[in-house]
Amino acid sequence: MSISRRGFLGSAIAASVGTGLNARGLNAQDKVKDDVPRPANPFGAGKRPIIICANNGVNYLDDAFAFLKNGGDTLDAALRVVKGPEDDPNDDSVGLGGLPNEEGVVELDACCMHGPTRRAGSVGGVRNIKNVSLVSKAVMEHTGHVMLVSEGAERFAVAVGFPRENLLTERSRKIWLLWKEYHSTDDWWGPGLADPQWKPPSPATSPQSEPQSDLWEQRIQRLEEHAARLGIEPEFRMAAIRRVLSPPTGTIHCSALNDKGEISGCTTTSGLAFKLPGRCGDSPIIGAGCYTDQDVGSAGATGSGEENIKVAGAHTIIENMRRGMPPLEAGLDALKRIVRNYNNDMSKLKFIDMTYYVLRKDGAYAGVSLWEGYSSTRAHKIAVHDGAKRSEVTVALFKGSSHEFPPFPVAMPKELTEDSVYVK
Repeated sequence: MSISRRGFLGSAIAASVGTGLNARGLNAQDKVKDDVPRPANPFGAGKRPIIICANNGVNYLDDAFAFLKNGGDTLDAALRVVKGPEDDPNDDSVGLGGLPNEEGVVELDACCMHGPTRRAGSVGGVRNIKNVSLVSKAVMEHTGHVMLVSEGAERFAVAVGFPRENLLTERSRKIWLLWKEYHSTDDWWGPGLADPQWKPPSPATSPQSEPQSDLWEQRIQRLEEHAARLGIEPEFRMAAIRRVLSPPTGTIHCSALNDKGEISGCTTTSGLAFKLPGRCGDSPIIGAGCYTDQDVGSAGATGSGEENIKVAGAHTIIENMRRGMPPLEAGLDALKRIVRNYNNDMSKLKFIDMTYYVLRKDGAYAGVSLWEGYSSTRAHKIAVHDGAKRSEVTVALFKGSSHEFPPFPVAMPKELTEDSVYVK
């Protein structure tokens, strides 16, 4: 009997989805068991200048903070942070080396907002241009538009001096070929979670049962053998297999605030791995992946882009703060709107994750997430620099870890779930 990949994964995960699904609800400030520090005073004013960003930007904060402290523009400071991962061929979440769409083509999205001049720029579905965060700024500075997409955005980028280059690195190409071998071309074809006809995995089959365990061992062994034939490095094979089994969403947001109270933000991404060509998530959408208001603050997002678009997450957070909510409460409220859209249905919400990065113009900030992390060893974190660089775990709405979508089996080898396979 044949079984679809989506159906197989669904049955494999079903028996264990109940673990870690207790809503944190109003008790959202309970501490995650993690030795990483959290905001000491999330409701009071913070320090200025300050930069906050997704944790994949932590290595680029020192240079950006020095630039900001010495009088550099807030948007330029934020762009210095996100340009780092864009330039890194081993970071397959943004820019060069980003994981491609289902046809093997890297497509990038980005947007930015400049608080002092209240301007914005955005690009979506851009091919062959590495630093789309800078292209979004160029749209803001050199056109009368806010958003350019696809071929038009690429031609504009070339016209203003950005070089065309092949963004698909050999490593990402091999991961895509491994994904193709797994015959996963229907991963992002419907129905999606929000479809009324979508059904959660049946609890009838336990992932711990012997037939399922044997089948997964066989599947992983075949993938590992094919990864070896493709020339994927031995130390990276399990990471590649995980990307195939559970396509990641990769993004970085950054907001920067100077000592004068000027604030800006930007977000950039290679989007959902193996997505349908032309798909844009929340990152290039002003008000979803990023929103900055000079009077209030700046916010951005990483995670389930489609869900964030539907609640206009970054804009919602800024409006919440405009009405007096502190950053932490403003971010948690946006998360609760995602939960509301699914009528608190945990059989669906377990497959969704979202992290918000919130910075108020007085320096107060917060990092919030729908779940505590992707696994017990991969907590959601926000990177901060206000004179001292650090990573802090987010405040989570739900206890426990999210499950990857398409559904990813829990009963997997340990090496498929540890942080180390992602740090390359």
